[in-house]
Amino acid sequence: MTIQTSICPRCGKPTEEGLCPQCRAADVRLLTCRPRVMAVYCPVCESQKRGKTWSDLKVPREDLIAELAVSAVDIHEDAKEIRVTVRSEETGLSRTNCTIEVEATLYSVPVRETCETQILWQKESCDRCSRISGGYYEGIVQVRATNRKINAYEREIATKIAEQIEETLQESGDRFSFISELEESKDGVDVTVGSQHLGQELARGITGALGGRYTTHPKLVGEKEGKALYRITYSIRLPFYQRGDVVVSRGGYFEVREIDGQRLRVFDLQSGMTRTLAEGEVERLLGNTRDAESALVVFTQPDLVGLMDPKTYQTREQSPVPWTFPVEGQPIRVLRDEEQDRLVIVG
Repeated sequence: MTIQTSICPRCGKPTEEGLCPQCRAADVRLLTCRPRVMAVYCPVCESQKRGKTWSDLKVPREDLIAELAVSAVDIHEDAKEIRVTVRSEETGLSRTNCTIEVEATLYSVPVRETCETQILWQKESCDRCSRISGGYYEGIVQVRATNRKINAYEREIATKIAEQIEETLQESGDRFSFISELEESKDGVDVTVGSQHLGQELARGITGALGGRYTTHPKLVGEKEGKALYRITYSIRLPFYQRGDVVVSRGGYFEVREIDGQRLRVFDLQSGMTRTLAEGEVERLLGNTRDAESALVVFTQPDLVGLMDPKTYQTREQSPVPWTFPVEGQPIRVLRDEEQDRLVIVG
């Protein structure tokens, strides 16, 4: 010990100045815990309330308990190399007791302390579920077809698109973009939506997948904070012809690929070329490629192909089409033209 070395006034150990690190650490409380933490959640959708904001962020219960327990702890500002361990015990449906152990270094001295807190779980209907239960909505998306009833395929696609868009918007944080009712009627599909944003996205998504157009029809329903409130009906009209329809025109067979107003972008099933047809040029509708049957290729020749009729199991001979490459023993997709008693190769 030199004359410049200080002595700790409490324990007598050498120190640079004042209390030694061990005595300084002994005088400081490493952590304090609030006795209780409130956790508010919605019993319907399980969203969590953080402050005044509801969140759909899904957190495993174990992680949420650890997060809430740690939020109740205040650690001394001089602590370094902090390691936190949380042990929890469920003591009831609405209570969880937690023990928090903190290890750290304080003034270069290893220290460890524990404290306890209790999580109180409180149920509360969230802002979104409150709107749904109260019958709140901002629009209705109506899916109909032009001069016909929509079919099962269109109903299925419209329903899937509605559910997918709702999920995507809510995952992005748009909590009020919810579907409060999805109803199928004899005329089509009606989707009641909680936001105009969702209604607009559904109208775009459904017409993008199935074709057609939509119009909007706003209705004034009130006023809030000086702003006019509207409910909007999004009226979707699917075209008479659908993608995949096979139509007959001037004795030829054509698959509809796109619909633009009264004109059809079609694929010539004989030549393999793409062209445009006016709706007035269509003589009749044969069917849709979704409903095609599988016919076994019995034989192939340069100018002839033999197909086994999937209904009668008889071999039918017909001219091949240049855009297909039938292989003996392999199936090929066909539609049946009852009027002409023939099989039409569709791919």
